[in-house]
Amino acid sequence: AILGPPEVNITSCLNCINVTIKLPTSHLRDKGKLPSLIDTYKELDYEITLKSQDGEHKRPRQKTTEEVFSTVIEELYPSRNYCVSVALTASLNKHSAPSPWKCVSTDSEARQGYHEVAMAGAVCVALVIAGVLKCMHAAGFIFQKISLPQTLV
Repeated sequence: AILGPPEVNITSCLNCINVTIKLPTSHLRDKGKLPSLIDTYKELDYEITLKSQDGEHKRPRQKTTEEVFSTVIEELYPSRNYCVSVALTASLNKHSAPSPWKCVSTDSEARQGYHEVAMAGAVCVALVIAGVLKCMHAAGFIFQKISLPQTLV
């Protein structure tokens, strides 16, 4: 029996992509039901192939015991198109059908909306500092008026 292809979804993040993998059902029927591959093999290996303008390279093989799982591929270049394909193997079955390629572009910078939040935060901090300084001035800690001795008043 050929393992796969798994169902793959990818989303972009800053300098990374998040890959969500859903295992296919097993081809072996058990009492009329289709068991999961985990029911059949207990543990599967998956290998992600990453394709970009620099070419294709396989990521180190990893193990899973879950039906649906995610992994993040980090240290990628921003604003680049990356494609991913996932292949499954088991200790007793090395025959696999890789998933179709799924592509996404990594984010160029922090998502829109982050800048507005950062600006609002900076304005709030400035207002707090201004308020503290105003209170300190009113309390006489800053720019204390020089008090003249009573005899000179």
